[in-house]
Amino acid sequence: MKIAILDDYQEAARELTCFAKLADHEVTLFRDPARSEAEQVERLGPFDALVLIRERSEIDERLLAQLPRLRLISQTGKVSQHLDLAACSRHGVLVVEGNGSPVAPSELCWALILAASRQLPAYWQGLQQGRWQDSGSLGLGRSLAGLTLGIWGFGKIGRRVAAFGQAFGMEVLVWGSEASRAQARSAGYRAAPSQAALFLASDVLSLHLRLCEATRHCVTGADLALMKPDALLVNVSRAELVAPGALLCALSAGRPGFAALDVFEREPSSQDPLLSLTNVIGTPHLGYVTRDSYELYLGQAFDNLLAFAAGAPVNMANPGCGWETRK
Repeated sequence: MKIAILDDYQEAARELTCFAKLADHEVTLFRDPARSEAEQVERLGPFDALVLIRERSEIDERLLAQLPRLRLISQTGKVSQHLDLAACSRHGVLVVEGNGSPVAPSELCWALILAASRQLPAYWQGLQQGRWQDSGSLGLGRSLAGLTLGIWGFGKIGRRVAAFGQAFGMEVLVWGSEASRAQARSAGYRAAPSQAALFLASDVLSLHLRLCEATRHCVTGADLALMKPDALLVNVSRAELVAPGALLCALSAGRPGFAALDVFEREPSSQDPLLSLTNVIGTPHLGYVTRDSYELYLGQAFDNLLAFAAGAPVNMANPGCGWETRK
């Protein structure tokens, strides 16, 4: 098969052990995102199969209609909002998906909490410029022990972050669905009585929700205005959980006082106005970007490709789409 791996920002795929699985196929890697739909169509027209690294490229009806040769999309991790599954079925394109791991994103979340709480980026910048123990306008950092860690969403990542918080001596407060709150209580944590109570009480508030229509823009400016002036909002999930412009306005108004972000509304991003604020630290969507995670995510995607090539596809997100008749 002719296979394209899209948006391999760090040109990492060829360096992975799992890449050897595709030795019998013709593979092309694209590092930079296409600048337009026309460029994307020109790029992808020759390929039988695509490998999508998480949610970096959008696959919609307009694009699929212009790719008559495409038969398979192998998604790293689970299918999400970036891919129109119904459109794939209408065009006879089979979508196969894998699983993920909460380990790397949970660890990055905690690294951001530590870095923001102790003002490490600002201190490092000061040290590089010859200033000793100088964080600029940010002042002293703070310890986490005894503070309240709020967690919205008690899934695999939320549970790990809660355990990290408990290990650091924090009081963990969970909000989410009734099932999530029940699970949190069963695990020995407190459940917030309301969404407002979560924002009011949290010294550090971390978002761990899947993005869907029910959660899109679920964090409003009114929610953020309830936070303490020295509180930290952490988002390693999806930028679209927060209403457009709400975090920028809230940080400028002083509630919350700080933010640590791994996700942005436009990615790749270097122009987001949040990046210009001194009370924000950010990373370029590195939650799952470790060698271990790539071996897992891409290894599963490649296994799914090989199963399809052998005529016995597995882990199908849209079985019955008619891929067998698409030549």
